Amino acid sequence: MSNDLVVVLTALNLEYQAVRQKLADPQVHRHERGTRFEVGTVRGTSCRVALGLTSKGNHSAAVIAERAIQEFSPVAVLFVGVAGALWETARLGDVVMATHVYAYHGGTSEDDGRKARPRVWEAPHGISQLGSHLARLNDWADDTPGHGRAPQVRFGAVAAGEVVQNSRISADAQWIRQHYNDALAIEMEAAGVAQAGHLNGAPVAIIRGISDRADGTKSSAKDRNWQPRAAANAAAFGIRLAVELMGEQEQIAMAQADKAQVDRAHRDEAQAADRRADQVSNTAHHSTVGIMAGSVRGSSVHVNAAPKVSGPTDLVAELDGFHERLERHHAEGTLDADTYREALTELGLARQAAREHSPESAKKATMALKRLRGLVAEFPALVAMLAPLVVAAGALS
Repeated sequence: MSNDLVVVLTALNLEYQAVRQKLADPQVHRHERGTRFEVGTVRGTSCRVALGLTSKGNHSAAVIAERAIQEFSPVAVLFVGVAGALWETARLGDVVMATHVYAYHGGTSEDDGRKARPRVWEAPHGISQLGSHLARLNDWADDTPGHGRAPQVRFGAVAAGEVVQNSRISADAQWIRQHYNDALAIEMEAAGVAQAGHLNGAPVAIIRGISDRADGTKSSAKDRNWQPRAAANAAAFGIRLAVELMGEQEQIAMAQADKAQVDRAHRDEAQAADRRADQVSNTAHHSTVGIMAGSVRGSSVHVNAAPKVSGPTDLVAELDGFHERLERHHAEGTLDADTYREALTELGLARQAAREHSPESAKKATMALKRLRGLVAEFPALVAMLAPLVVAAGALS
């Protein structure tokens, strides 16, 4: 597998379930060393997600993240779950997306005190930009009645250590707030995931819902109230980010496919031109003759051209033929029911637009066929059939 899904990792079962609820038909995918992932599709989209559980701690998170990256070669790795807030900036239920991650336990112990020697990983620029865009749109949160104000997305550093922090006055708590005073949230796994992403060249996003204040007020009763809400908010934003990341990846793939198609067309045209330079049609005798001189005088030379779709009627007929191929793939079981249904919808839109025969309908038909191409990208024969139809749809105007 390569670049066809997003990996989402969580540390707690509570966080895992919050993400899993957003996936349709998750299927178990077992790593050869026993690690179990579930691969499903985000409901209402074509975005595939591989979901995994790391358990607590940076070391465990690093190992499972490494394993997930090697197994799936994902577009990105999202680490989603809950964390404590170090300052009042992030309120309970808000979501923090890390701009950078501190491994704050790095340091030295000397006679005059403990000195900080942290490791730091910055979030990839593209993911940070996309996260900021989604935060501005502010339409990602689940609409859950009775939960008060809508959660907000905050951007800042996340501090990752090896212990649960639940004090404002302990030596560790004061040291962290002194040396990492720009950190909005504190937790125990982000550094491991960030390190695994860095070593494997995989983009990583850390997304944490605020479930407590890491100030001594954390309790089992409060966790039962706030952890599910914080986990649900983090899952909502994380899944929205995953969908957008896959959408961007599909656009890039389509643009590359279009460019490759144009390049192939140019090469084919050049090769055809070379062949035509050696052959002409003799209209007097309907025969093929070779050109032995640099030019032909006193004669009409007609170059053979490849047939093409000449109008909307021809395009509709070609789309009907493609419909039959789709039915055949579905009947054979190679095209699943959901993809088949979505493909028929896009095909119907393209067919209707082709009949309208206007500049606007040309755009509609082209976009519908490009979306259709994305749906059947796993079937090279169908993609090859669609390539000239996309070009023909664009020429309807």
